[in-house]
Amino acid sequence: MRDVNRREFLTGGAAFLSLAAEAELLAGPIPAGMAEAAKADLVAPDIYFHEGRLADNADAVCNNGWIVFEDYVLVIDANFPAGARLIISKIRALTDKPIRFAFDTHHHGDHAYGNQVYVENGAVPIAHTGVIEEMKRYETGYYGNQPGAWEAATKGRADLKTTKLKPPSVLFSKDLFFDDGRHRVELMHLGVAHTHGDALAWLPKERILFAGDVCVNGPYNYVGDGDVGEWVATLEAARKLGAQIVCTGHGPRSVGTVLDDQQAFFKALREQVGALMAKRPPEEAKAQIESIRATLKGNAQIARYVGERGTGWDPLPAQAAKVYEELTGQKLAALMPEPQLARHAHARSHGLASA
Repeated sequence: MRDVNRREFLTGGAAFLSLAAEAELLAGPIPAGMAEAAKADLVAPDIYFHEGRLADNADAVCNNGWIVFEDYVLVIDANFPAGARLIISKIRALTDKPIRFAFDTHHHGDHAYGNQVYVENGAVPIAHTGVIEEMKRYETGYYGNQPGAWEAATKGRADLKTTKLKPPSVLFSKDLFFDDGRHRVELMHLGVAHTHGDALAWLPKERILFAGDVCVNGPYNYVGDGDVGEWVATLEAARKLGAQIVCTGHGPRSVGTVLDDQQAFFKALREQVGALMAKRPPEEAKAQIESIRATLKGNAQIARYVGERGTGWDPLPAQAAKVYEELTGQKLAALMPEPQLARHAHARSHGLASA
């Protein structure tokens, strides 16, 4: 990530500086916390990215972004409550403009469970209408039924015990624009992908895309709540935007070709499952997964999306099972012992129930 000079830092991130204060900062060292935040996260003037860590004990699990407009700040993804507090502290090191909006790219806990923290700091949670529909399916405890995903997630995350679930209250069905003349952010739903309520944030002037989990950069694809076939089509729509920088939902931020790589992985996975598994009954189909892994690993473009066998983080069996079900209508039985199922590891980190 490139360094920023003192003038760029001041114009891109610091706000409400008097001429004297600006002169003082230009003459002397930038305060350590402010300098580190700018150096680590600045993507373009006023546009920031923070890479989270996909682990049960991480504060910020998903990746975050924020855009400093003339009068306010828009945050991309609310994260978990601990992650929300971390991102707010990073924003406050750069500007005291009000944080007015927190955009949930989808309903999973690592992207939406921090909403209440943002509300308490004056922001309004925003999302596609599909996020509410998904929350009604999974957050059954909030909607007056049996305990759901939030209640399950509180067993493993202390920060959830100090706050409450807050569904987004500003919703859009197709797109929603923010434009102050200098920056324009277009929130858009391009189709089903990681979930049925995914939306992205597109900055056309800078050609920067905040993709949420529609596109990740590494073996982080959880497919249990989406549709892999439709995901390929949604990625095609995202590719047509012509992004030069893609801030992924998990993993390092990248360039536009990461959308190609993510799509190529799903296409190859569907081709392999179709060729080696789809015509076999479930018990026989399972035996083909390692052959599929070897083929996918042998493709340099997509190898980083394939998990490692025998580790606690191996999403491939669950991914293959999902595609098999999409192609045949049949479910595969459990593929490995429960503690090793990547689906459950990823589900925990996303704040989903671990069945």
